[in-house]
Amino acid sequence: MEYLLRCIDCNSGFESDYIYTCPRCGGLLEVHFFLNPDEIDFSFDGSNLSVWKYRSLLPVTIDPVSLNEGGTPLYNVKHISDISKCDVYVKHEGMNPSGSFKDRGMTVGVTKAIEIGRKAVACASTGNTSASMAMYAAKAGIKAYVLLPAGKVALGKVAQALMHGAKVISIRGNFDEALTLVRQVCEEKGFYLLNSVNPFRLEGQKTIAFEIVDALGVPDAVILPVGNAGNISAIYKGFVELRELGLIDDVPRMIGVQAEGANPIFRAFVKGRREIEPVENPETVATAIRIGQPVNAKKALRAIYESEGMAVEVSDDEIVEAQKLLAAKEGIGVEPASAASVAGLIKLSREGELRGERIVCITTGHLLKDPEEVIKVCGKPVEVDADVEAIKAVL
Repeated sequence: MEYLLRCIDCNSGFESDYIYTCPRCGGLLEVHFFLNPDEIDFSFDGSNLSVWKYRSLLPVTIDPVSLNEGGTPLYNVKHISDISKCDVYVKHEGMNPSGSFKDRGMTVGVTKAIEIGRKAVACASTGNTSASMAMYAAKAGIKAYVLLPAGKVALGKVAQALMHGAKVISIRGNFDEALTLVRQVCEEKGFYLLNSVNPFRLEGQKTIAFEIVDALGVPDAVILPVGNAGNISAIYKGFVELRELGLIDDVPRMIGVQAEGANPIFRAFVKGRREIEPVENPETVATAIRIGQPVNAKKALRAIYESEGMAVEVSDDEIVEAQKLLAAKEGIGVEPASAASVAGLIKLSREGELRGERIVCITTGHLLKDPEEVIKVCGKPVEVDADVEAIKAVL
């Protein structure tokens, strides 16, 4: 299927696979397909869900670099449905190969890097991006370089990047500074940038929308955590493309959830703006969304406004409570940032914003991504002597 890159600001189009932002105005780019229903080679039959089932709507021509990503579980969560008075489903993206939704973007992004002849990929990361990129670079046989904010990334994610062979560099600064630096390094060294400013990476992430429709149909709303804001933008784009193809009639409301300590998109939404004011020193227990200047903020706000959705902020306490609720009542283990979607659902329900609807919450990363946080909020195991009576005493 034919495509070009189109600027969301000046609407300029470019037939190029080698740019990340608009050469004319510096705006964000997105892949614009010349959609033709006759070229769709999949059907929504609920079977064989995976990223590459939808290859006819992905902008690559070579065989994919794949680790069997996608096809993640969609759980109907009864306990949370009872709390929220909604019909709630959880799409657990932590069940992807690296343990996060990033694999959907990386399978497409790394494949595109190979397609255009790049020998190395690079990213700035709060953790999950680096872990995923390292895995797919290893599979492709190319080098991977990662910039991380020192002391701000869960060790489980750092361990993944290191084990899969990435060169990991910690900087004394935050994620936003790391992203600025890695973009400069990529330009000077010729590395392929795989942060979400890369429009091809987001194409893989839009397949979350395709899988939801394939398995469930179109929900009333999709609720998800928002950090660098690529995922909410990509999922919305996926629904819009399906509508333009005539495969669905409606697009769900997109609801983005941010932590109180890293909430520039929420602040902009409350003021009715389409531009953010950066949060200079973002802080939250949800490290994966600890981002004060999300690069895809304009795309995210567009998705929210055009879908008649909203943005909501939640406290760290609300995030942790939602994380515990998912684990203890539904058997779904997620990292803190993932639980932000459920925390947002509960908060909006209690405020009367959501009732009697079918809602999909996206949980973005696996519990084991951040085991240190688990010990902090749950405590260590009880230790006793190797004695039956001692064990019975603490039961």
